[in-house]
Amino acid sequence: MTEKKPGFFQRLFGTQPAPAPAPEETVPETPVTPDAIPDVPEPAPEPQPEPPAPPAEPDHPPPPGPPETTPDYIEEIEDQLAAAPQAVAEPEPPRMGWFGRLASGLKRSSDNLASSITSVFTKRKLDAAMLDELEDVLIQADLGVDTAMAITETLRRDRFDKDVTDEDVRAVLAAEVEKVLAPVATPLAIDAGKRPFVILMIGVNGSGKTTTIGKLAQKLTAEGKSVMLAAGDTFRAAAIEQLQVWGQRTGAPVIAKPAGADASGLAFDAVTQAKAEGRDVLIIDTAGRLQNRDELMNELEKVIRVIKKVEPEAPHATLLTLDATTGQNALKQVEIFGQRAGVTGLVMTKLDGTARGGILVAIAQKFGLPVHFIGVGEGVADLEPFEASDFAKAIAGFEASR
Repeated sequence: MTEKKPGFFQRLFGTQPAPAPAPEETVPETPVTPDAIPDVPEPAPEPQPEPPAPPAEPDHPPPPGPPETTPDYIEEIEDQLAAAPQAVAEPEPPRMGWFGRLASGLKRSSDNLASSITSVFTKRKLDAAMLDELEDVLIQADLGVDTAMAITETLRRDRFDKDVTDEDVRAVLAAEVEKVLAPVATPLAIDAGKRPFVILMIGVNGSGKTTTIGKLAQKLTAEGKSVMLAAGDTFRAAAIEQLQVWGQRTGAPVIAKPAGADASGLAFDAVTQAKAEGRDVLIIDTAGRLQNRDELMNELEKVIRVIKKVEPEAPHATLLTLDATTGQNALKQVEIFGQRAGVTGLVMTKLDGTARGGILVAIAQKFGLPVHFIGVGEGVADLEPFEASDFAKAIAGFEASR
């Protein structure tokens, strides 16, 4: 144990001799120890070249890191730019032509007709029983009795006791429907000599009057006409706001009063102001009303009388908007509104939401009123002037020929 105690000093001393030989090894390389001391500072300046390296950093062009990453980054950007046109090209489906949109909108109607016709005609000889079945199918599709009979009579005359396919029947259907619709397919003509040309929009609740007004205003404005709108649906604050939004979009001023105001008084002010400003067109919205509500129809008649106090020949066009989804009820609407408000033309809306698009054929057959526009969607481009041949082909399930 006593030997270990002195060993403590030995360990202390032993640590000294251990470093001692190390300097001795360096000393022999440089015989003089003072020379060794300057040798130590010399290696110290050798690490100093690293500080001079930072001064080279101000010359940022040389750093190796950035140039290596920059080309990769540029390549990524170029790849993204190359891919960008493809992403922009994807929204091109809206480029579908009007006939394509019409056919798509009438798909439920045409599919319903096509499936029913196919179930009747299975490529066999045409006989009286088949003609009776076909007539029932066409009437159920809301095409009307007269149109259904005209189609079956054409088939009876030309194809009786002959092989007939469903496509043959659809071809006759398209031809007969076009015959009925061609006389009523009339564009809305704005008489430039009547300023303002007053358009009164009427119809039942939810038929799309206000939206149709907005779309029509945009079309007329695009043609260079000066348009003014009147928010005559004073029963619904939402209708007033909706028309004001359309006014902002089209740049057309909107004459409006608080909800609950007198609609005939607003119509009077609107015609007066449009006349004073020399507007080309004034479109007046009205509240939706059921044709069997006598008091509401009386209010509509009052609006028309007040308009005539300012402009005796106005309204120059009274357009009835019809919701295609109402089916046979649309016939009654045309009859009553025609009697009470003097309807001059029709706008058929929501053809894309029904399998009963054939009702337009029945209406044309019975009343012969001009059909100015049809709508198959909510977009501005989804309201277009009515063309008989397009409608006939679409409802018969044929593709565009142009």
